[in-house]
Amino acid sequence: MEILGASLRICVDDLEAAVPFYERLAGSRALRFERGGVQVAAVGSFLLMSGPEAELEVLRKVAATIAVKDVEDAHRTLAELGARIVAGPVATPAGRNLIAMHPDGAIFEYVDHGG
Repeated sequence: MEILGASLRICVDDLEAAVPFYERLAGSRALRFERGGVQVAAVGSFLLMSGPEAELEVLRKVAATIAVKDVEDAHRTLAELGARIVAGPVATPAGRNLIAMHPDGAIFEYVDHGG
């Protein structure tokens, strides 16, 4: 499994207020999308999320989003190492993702760009 990078997940009350700060901080424009009622803005290494508290409560349990070359390869490796696949792999607007709980209880999202 090849790890390409990671994004820090940040839940914010007001996405519109938060985006300009992170755009200046990261030196790049936000890529925005919506998923399951949650508004998301990807800015550099930051993944800002805003929406209903019930949805955010679940999202807060995911420590980070890890970009990988191939989610299917990540799925095989994680399973071999004893991780529990919580969700996925599934297609997303930007590629594929899965959510895995590592043996130590940490939860991570793994994403690719369509392999």
